[in-house]
Amino acid sequence: MDTFVLIVTVGVALFFTYTNGFHDSANAIATSVSTRALTPKAALAMAAVMNLLGAFLGQGVAGTVSKGIISTPHGNAGMGVLFAGLAGAVVWNLLTWYFGLPSSSTHALFGGLVGAALAGGVLVHWSGVVDKVIVPMFVSPVVGFVVGYAIMLAILWFFRRANPHKAKRGFRIAQTISAAAMALGHGLQDAQKTMGVVVLALVIHDPSRGFGIPVWVKLVCALMMSLGTYAGGWRIMRTLGRRIIDLDPPQGFAAETTSAGILYATSYLFQAPVSTTHVITSAIMGVGATKRVKAVRWGVAKNIVAGWFITMPAAGVVAAAGYYLIRLIFG
Repeated sequence: MDTFVLIVTVGVALFFTYTNGFHDSANAIATSVSTRALTPKAALAMAAVMNLLGAFLGQGVAGTVSKGIISTPHGNAGMGVLFAGLAGAVVWNLLTWYFGLPSSSTHALFGGLVGAALAGGVLVHWSGVVDKVIVPMFVSPVVGFVVGYAIMLAILWFFRRANPHKAKRGFRIAQTISAAAMALGHGLQDAQKTMGVVVLALVIHDPSRGFGIPVWVKLVCALMMSLGTYAGGWRIMRTLGRRIIDLDPPQGFAAETTSAGILYATSYLFQAPVSTTHVITSAIMGVGATKRVKAVRWGVAKNIVAGWFITMPAAGVVAAAGYYLIRLIFG
């Protein structure tokens, strides 16, 4: 029975990774597709491959997820907490995908874990939640906006005398590289989050095994995210690629370069699981603001930001309800 519960929980974790892939595939490729730097199929294939590679390039974020957010719960009750937390994240991902809202899979996962832990009487490491989740949630969009704005200003200054058509053609080619870098950063961040959850499930099942990440865990998490990415997230892609601002190739390159740099820095320097959605969306806003403030559709942006703030508590409530339902059915 314990092994069956483990298999089911790992299966839900992998399904979450799949939803993360198609929910967040727009993060890596929306700007390249909207500027016609890449065709949708080519962009999705490239993003899937780079997500796969990125998953193998580090494990600091996975360690934060498996040990830094909640204490390790025990037994079937502990597995129920983990299952409910994942279920809350999956439900929120599917709901926001349906409405085309680029919310954060990262914060859906953490909201689900914290909500289920509170319902199940498991200790929440609030210092870790604040330092590794809440603070980056506020800081990373600000950094994304400011850096995106600065990089776009630098591009406008350096290419101020360039032929506009030649410059755009060159940046359309450069976007292939920046989109690949963004997809690699997405794999580096988001695949590791599920790795951390799967490792936590393995530790609950067998506390003596420790928190090392087996190669098979890296592989299956990376593959599921890549499959989800290739499935595409067209609803969210339209929001990021067209509804916030009509991007041109230089703007797309600036937004993707900004986002990739922030994802690498937070992964390697701070081991902080930041939201790729928050980073790329704020970078797009910053880049667009250099054109003119009204170029950014702030009404759409306001709805997106509102979604960011309700993601953690909403996923937490769903996860807590899921945990109580599990206890009601299975005792």
